[in-house]
Amino acid sequence: MNKKTIARIILGLAIVLIVGLYILNPQVNSKINYIFMLFSSMSVESIIGYIRSFGPYAVAVSFFLMVFQSVAAPLPAFLITFANAAIWGWWRGAILSWSSAMAGSILCFMIARIAGRDVVEKLTTKFAMDSIEQYFERYGKHTILICRLLPFVSFDFVSYAAGLTSMSMAAFLIATGIGQLPATIVYSYVGGMLTGGAKLLVTGLLILFALSALIFMGRKIYMDRQNKKAK
Repeated sequence: MNKKTIARIILGLAIVLIVGLYILNPQVNSKINYIFMLFSSMSVESIIGYIRSFGPYAVAVSFFLMVFQSVAAPLPAFLITFANAAIWGWWRGAILSWSSAMAGSILCFMIARIAGRDVVEKLTTKFAMDSIEQYFERYGKHTILICRLLPFVSFDFVSYAAGLTSMSMAAFLIATGIGQLPATIVYSYVGGMLTGGAKLLVTGLLILFALSALIFMGRKIYMDRQNKKAK
């Protein structure tokens, strides 16, 4: 039995354990459902309140939330980035957001590398993987760098897709770390400075920009496919 087979078995057992706890344990079920609801609300203030409620464990909870949204909840990470900056100040918040986002990206990459495409498509969608793979074919590892410059766009699909390629872990870490750093600093600074209505306005603009970027990418992929069919 080789190392990859052992890793797949361990990953499978971990998934079964997590799913089992979610189904059979009411407390785990309610907490996970609440986290999903928290992200779905798109409210920075709600996330700030939730993280602060854990007192001395707030840093660990914030770290977990960033990893959780990377793996299980394809939602904008800038909500947590804003919350971290508001709670701990912009530069401490930036360090926490950057390091936890790196951890989430590594986990997605390793899940894809170990489990393979079939499992990844169940965690994401086949269409998402097909679409992102076209960008990898065209731009290679620069796909990661480009997407990481937009930290408010969910990055888990890209991390999963990277794990399905021949890209090395070192190349992935370098592209991810460099790509996410400038924008993480900027949005942490903005999140630490803004309050109330101004923060809500910026949040709305970021969501609008993220949706516009996704629509542009989708249209680009569709046009590329149509051009290939025409040839």
